[in-house]
Amino acid sequence: MVGKVNPIYLVFPCRCAYNIAQQFFGKKNKKDKKDEKIEELNDRITRQMAEFDNFRKRSEKEKSQMYEIGAKDIIEKILPVVDNFERGLDSIPEEEKGSPFAEGMEKIYKQLMTTLDSLGVKPIKAVGQEFNPDFHNAVMHVEDEEFGENVVAEEFQKGYMYRESVVRHSMVKVAN
Repeated sequence: MVGKVNPIYLVFPCRCAYNIAQQFFGKKNKKDKKDEKIEELNDRITRQMAEFDNFRKRSEKEKSQMYEIGAKDIIEKILPVVDNFERGLDSIPEEEKGSPFAEGMEKIYKQLMTTLDSLGVKPIKAVGQEFNPDFHNAVMHVEDEEFGENVVAEEFQKGYMYRESVVRHSMVKVAN
């Protein structure tokens, strides 16, 4: 019976010679303990660096979200003051609009609105726009042929946006 000959024995006449050659010239099958330890420590450092990077990114995201929430809270508290300024300016009789008091109120109102605008607070356009529940809060419906269907006919309270999010919805009357 003829079997296959291991090609190793063509170069090395015995297994013993192969083992000696493997020990001196061949690749090591086992790693030294210090190489294993170095590899383990490198792996731990890489993982800790990645974990720290994730922590830093998460912290920055949370910080910016906290800023957004705080800014929206302050804006919500200022909006009633803006509403009262508008009501006060609307209630001034025509003959008193040129008085120093009325002009001072108008200047303060404009300064307040300019400051809010520079911070990213913008009023939501409502009258004549199509009703959008993302921006408008319908409190009344009216049958009016002058307006199209589902169009805002009147605005009772202005709505405002801070950057891309709604701070307060516009309270509106919608035509059907």
